Amino acid sequence: MINVLKPYPDAASGAEIIAGTQLWLERAVIGLNLCPFAKSVFVKKQVRYALSAAITADELLAELEHELMHLADTAPNELDTTLLIHPHVMTDFLDFHFFLGEVDALIRNLGFDGVFQIASLHPQYEFAGSAPDDIANFTNRSPYPTLHLLRESSIDRAVAAFPDAEAIFERNIETMERLGHEGWKKLWLS
Repeated sequence: MINVLKPYPDAASGAEIIAGTQLWLERAVIGLNLCPFAKSVFVKKQVRYALSAAITADELLAELEHELMHLADTAPNELDTTLLIHPHVMTDFLDFHFFLGEVDALIRNLGFDGVFQIASLHPQYEFAGSAPDDIANFTNRSPYPTLHLLRESSIDRAVAAFPDAEAIFERNIETMERLGHEGWKKLWLS
């Protein structure tokens, strides 16, 4: 499902951004099993791709609020999760990282603490203490800056159904280390 929150400057590039995000979700997140919970909602078409034309942090926060309200107002069996893709704002990872504090404050202010959480995905994602080219960073690298809106109840159900859920992070790093930079590049060749 493609959703444009504001008139997008170029419909063709908007479609490309959505398609690139879907390809990344299919090949990396689901294909490498980086998130064992993603395949189910993807197959059931319960993922919303919200493409933002925001160019300021305030605009992005307003769109995030809209998406949180939309998620709250929609039954989980219709819409389980939202990817808020924002290619024109928070393109610098440090800016994005510090912006996440504002995101958390918005969730609290809306009364959604314990209802929703946000996973951060970014093309320059870098874990604290890692080198920029560390392959482990690619577990959270998306084609465009993205806020992933998740229902806490869905996370709780998925974790209960998945044995040893806390080991996912370590397993993902092992997967990326086996794949390496060359393997990552090959994912996108065909």
